[in-house]
Amino acid sequence: MRMPPGIVALIAVLMSWPALAADKTVVLDVKNADCVLCPPIVKQSLLRVKGVKKVETRQADQMADFMATVTFDDTVANETALIAATTKAGYPSHVASAN
Repeated sequence: MRMPPGIVALIAVLMSWPALAADKTVVLDVKNADCVLCPPIVKQSLLRVKGVKKVETRQADQMADFMATVTFDDTVANETALIAATTKAGYPSHVASAN
């Protein structure tokens, strides 16, 4: 039995769809975070963004701003959504680095 060319093309596109998705990691420089309770609040706000898979935070000391390393599915989330999430939680951020 021979399949119509349109069906063959559709199957090829659907089979390659997962290959288009990629995990991306960005480091956010988070401002206004000057207490030990701030990183967990920011972490939870980032984990609520659809597509975010992992968040790690690090802070030089309790009185310093901190960095959040975020791994996410770039077909679902983007840097703008991550920045919006931290800003909405009261902690403006910007991308320090991305890969």
